[in-house]
Amino acid sequence: MLLPTENDPAGASPVGLAVRQAVADGLLGEDRPLAGFVDVQGVRDSVAALHEAFAHVPVVLHTFAAKACPLVPVLRLLAGTGMGAEVASPGELRLALDAGFDPARIVLDSPAKTRREIREALALGVALNADNLDELERIDALRPRDCASVLGVRVNPQVGGGSIGAMSTATAHSKFGVALRDPGARTRVVEAFARRPWLTRLHAHVGSQGCPLPLIAEGLAVVHRLAQEIDAYVGRRQVTSLDLGGGLPVNFADDTVTPTYAQYAAALTAAEPALLDGRYEVVTEFGRSLIAKNGFTVARVEYVKDAGGRRIAVTHAGGQVATRTVFMPEAWPLRVSAYGPDGTPKRTPPVRQDVAGPLCFAGDVVAHDRPLPALAEGDLVVLHDTGGYYFSAHWSYNSLPRPPVYGCLAEGGRVGFATIRSAQTLREISAESGLAQADALLTGFGAPSRT
Repeated sequence: MLLPTENDPAGASPVGLAVRQAVADGLLGEDRPLAGFVDVQGVRDSVAALHEAFAHVPVVLHTFAAKACPLVPVLRLLAGTGMGAEVASPGELRLALDAGFDPARIVLDSPAKTRREIREALALGVALNADNLDELERIDALRPRDCASVLGVRVNPQVGGGSIGAMSTATAHSKFGVALRDPGARTRVVEAFARRPWLTRLHAHVGSQGCPLPLIAEGLAVVHRLAQEIDAYVGRRQVTSLDLGGGLPVNFADDTVTPTYAQYAAALTAAEPALLDGRYEVVTEFGRSLIAKNGFTVARVEYVKDAGGRRIAVTHAGGQVATRTVFMPEAWPLRVSAYGPDGTPKRTPPVRQDVAGPLCFAGDVVAHDRPLPALAEGDLVVLHDTGGYYFSAHWSYNSLPRPPVYGCLAEGGRVGFATIRSAQTLREISAESGLAQADALLTGFGAPSRT
């Protein structure tokens, strides 16, 4: 496969145009060595493809998994496309509300909800999926009589894992959901529904990256059969919706979008023809597949050195913005492109080199032994497909500041930018690290503050 810069020798690709314009606009340079970018039209196009793939389903709510890109302007953009939001913490719920999502189009999933979190979600009318049967007992005690929330139970179909264990959530020992194949578990789920007429949703999530479509479809077919079993047991239609989770894998090898949402929907129908026939309302919770390929990270090369016969380019993008890639490089490889200081692609012959980050541990490398045009001080590297779980999920190792994030949109032959998140200042880092309590260990002992 040709390198991305060889495919785009004039820098005419959307990414190439954005990098060159960002340099010209002063968004990248010596004093601005790192930034994330979100392709606004790309996000809209991905959402449109999702809606099109499920256009034949009579009732469907597509939610965006907020953890994939917890940035309020991005969430508001998604809300404007008709998406709902899936959240997994009080912080994500706050972001979704601030972004303008209707509480009725928000789904709360978490394996560790506190009573306070449950109470607040129920008061707002946010849909909630209980992760276990004990959580149902908490809901019994906290649910108001006029509760508008759709309530469900997450189950684990235990159909196995994919190639990345950490991304597989339907394994025998997964921490998520009620393990259906454990002795007596299926019966307990059915009886839990029978005792609670207000329990109307089943939820499952088989996994994401590394999980093939047939495995995902197999797990969701199990959930469909369970819904039918519950309805037969109670003698009426009680289960009205199926939350199918998200988890569509992303192709990080090149620009091709595969698998597609249409292929996903076809796989579900192949595994269970009645799954999308309209008997049950369908909820989806896609995240990475909607945003990953619509974002990229640009970092400046600060130094280049040689060690053991290998060239090493030290950049400002490392584990703080590419945590999964740094710690699991074989599972999360990223494409890297080389650009000159002016934002145009480098065309020099490729040299095998490491692209390293700024963090103070040896493993902080985002690309190992990669053939790229020889990088030099002041050059720029682009990490592709980083719209989800990368610059929006900053790791504060070494107290490095969160980088700025910009939305980009091509209009009239020029790329325009909008600030999504400003660069974190050093003073803000200090404030987060207890600046206001600087003397606490010298003079502040007594009743601790809970603020």
